[in-house]
Amino acid sequence: MNKHFTALEFNKVLEMLAEFTACPDAKEAALSLTPETNLALAQVLMNQTKDAHMLLARFGGPAFGGLKNVNNILSRANAGSVLTPRELLDVGGVLRAIRSLSQWRESNAGVECSLDSLFNALTPNKFLESAIFEAIISEEDIADSASPELYDIRRKIRVQESKVREQLDKLIRSSKFSKILQDSIVTQRNGRYVVPVKAEHRSEVPGMVHDTSASGATVFIEPMAVVEANNEIRVLQTKEREEIERILADLSAQAGDFEDSIKSGYECAVEINLIFAKAQFAYSIKACPPLLNDKGIINLRQARHPLIDPKKVVAVDIRLGGDFDTLVITGPNTGGKTVSIKTIGLLTLMAMCGLMIPAADRSEISVFENVFADIGDEQSIEQSLSTFSSHMINIINILDEVTDSSLVLIDELGAGTDPVEGAALAMAILETLHFRSAVIAATTHYAELKAYALETPRVENASCEFDISSLRPTYRLIIGAPGKSNALAICERLGLDKEVVARANDLVSSENKEFENVVDKLEETRIRMEREFDRANTLALKAEEEKLEIERLKAETAKIREQETERAKAQAEKLVEQAKREAYTLLQEIEKIRKEKDKANDKAELARRARSMVKKGIEAIDAAADPVTGIDDGDEDYVLPRDLVKGDSVLIRDLGKTATVLSPADKNGNVEVQTGSIKTRVKLENLKLIETQNKKENKNTVSTKGVTGKLDTKAETRLDLRGMTVEECIMELEMFLDSAMRSGLHEFTIVHGKGTGALRSAVSRYLKTSPYVKTSRLGVYGEGEDGVTIVTLK
Repeated sequence: MNKHFTALEFNKVLEMLAEFTACPDAKEAALSLTPETNLALAQVLMNQTKDAHMLLARFGGPAFGGLKNVNNILSRANAGSVLTPRELLDVGGVLRAIRSLSQWRESNAGVECSLDSLFNALTPNKFLESAIFEAIISEEDIADSASPELYDIRRKIRVQESKVREQLDKLIRSSKFSKILQDSIVTQRNGRYVVPVKAEHRSEVPGMVHDTSASGATVFIEPMAVVEANNEIRVLQTKEREEIERILADLSAQAGDFEDSIKSGYECAVEINLIFAKAQFAYSIKACPPLLNDKGIINLRQARHPLIDPKKVVAVDIRLGGDFDTLVITGPNTGGKTVSIKTIGLLTLMAMCGLMIPAADRSEISVFENVFADIGDEQSIEQSLSTFSSHMINIINILDEVTDSSLVLIDELGAGTDPVEGAALAMAILETLHFRSAVIAATTHYAELKAYALETPRVENASCEFDISSLRPTYRLIIGAPGKSNALAICERLGLDKEVVARANDLVSSENKEFENVVDKLEETRIRMEREFDRANTLALKAEEEKLEIERLKAETAKIREQETERAKAQAEKLVEQAKREAYTLLQEIEKIRKEKDKANDKAELARRARSMVKKGIEAIDAAADPVTGIDDGDEDYVLPRDLVKGDSVLIRDLGKTATVLSPADKNGNVEVQTGSIKTRVKLENLKLIETQNKKENKNTVSTKGVTGKLDTKAETRLDLRGMTVEECIMELEMFLDSAMRSGLHEFTIVHGKGTGALRSAVSRYLKTSPYVKTSRLGVYGEGEDGVTIVTLK
């Protein structure tokens, strides 16, 4: 592997990736990944990983079990070789894996992705796969169903073996041979059935001796009676081997015929396996796909080094290649400088290989032609190279190869030699690289390089934050401010004699002190501004959350209001329809009674039925049209135009009922009113004044198809019953009473005339039994005398 990639520990990342592969070839491909220097090709690789990542999240991963390199096996089969059962099973395993991948993609074919070309290149061969697995049970066992001939041969073998065993079983159970047998068993020697006979009785059993025991006490004899049967079994076994050889040859020939398609499918399956390994690796390190470019711009947001323990790693923000091309990182030892430049290099290489990076979404990475790294101690005793010399050889090689599309990462630039010369050399190297338009990140302790970064365009300082109070680095990278080594402060906190520290401080040059003081002030300002920014950001986030909550509540309220309005409309429509149905039914009943009145003999019963029907009908209409619910008069801001006085007509707003004021409001704002026969106290704000007007004489006719009564509102409410029969009179009076109670009338006049007195008597009797009537009396002079009855309701 490229030594620059090794310096960045890219090989360790590839080893982590290889753990997610499922076959040796995919693992080898993972370990040999090389960064793609072409932006378009790098984007293709990244898109494949993104799509695999998406498919994993939505459908889970496909199975890759059975993938094995069978290219050599297929080549031999194509050349005419007969494959072993194990080799054929391996070919079948590859075919099964290819078919499984193809079926997995078909199951989620509704989602298009960049991997479709690879999945479409898979060529399942169910015929050959089934033929292999139906014929071969294991590498040592061929199925009887592999061919009809094999099935017939094995059936004959089983028949012959059964015959042999039957004959030998008879022999060992016979009394004649029981004494000469060593054991009463049937066994095999050299593939032939034999019985164990005592050596001294061998002549008593005619047959062929196939073996003797180690002690010589037992000889294994094949009796002559079964020799022919055993011979037949041997012949059948030979045929069996020949048939198996033929079956294997046939399967091998078929595998050879499909050599190209199987090899192609296998290569596609290996590539798919590698891509899904990248996606699984991304899940394991919580990675996101970066935005790729070829303009040298790097913008890492909350980037984490993939090789550091996730519980300990500190995320950093790193910018490079946008406002500046060279980043000079300073700070104390073990403060995170080296990790920062390694993170830049490692994440760049990962992105160029199509690997998602452990950073926040919308991070940016550039594709470079070359990535150079001079990191770590590479001194060589064999080559007589010191640390400084080995670093310089690396830098010389870098300077020879660097282009304007190169990323250069240098750790401790100019270290290992005289500080003055080292600083000058480091500055010269940075200038050279900078002039060649490379993108550079370098770490150093030299103050001269900090000053160089402050003075040079497109060169920027950065520092690794260090907490002096705890003597511990925070590992945060601060871009725009140079860092301090803090060596004297660390020594003092560690317990070094204060006089020694003070003397060392005196020996520091005044220019260096002034520079460090400026750095201190910059750091204090930065920390203060950072705290203010965090506070402002927190307040802004809180305000945004409150705004979203208000908008949510507003939308929810509007939705509820709309739902309630729709519900009320639907209920109102339902009530109106119900009231219409009840009214229509009532009208039909009244018309029916009117038509029957001339035919009926029992007119009193007819009148009673009519009254009952009309009363029930009116009650049904009232129940349908006026359910007991809260009533909104549509004027929430209504204010009484004047103080209420006795006799005013008012509307009880929450009930929707009219009433008459009996007494003005008391000190508690309660007004005594009467509605119908009910007296009650109502809050003043719950009343609405009904303005009275001079009413012209107007006669209203209460008519319901066949029942007619004249209502005269000239001075008092009157009901004129003259000209009616007693039955009609009573029915009309009952309807009028019901209407009067609903309308809230207190008193009315019934005009029945003097005549024979029949109507007067009938009205008097009815009023005495009515639960709604408080008093009733005949009229006096000026009211109509005996021709009218004055009724007061409860």
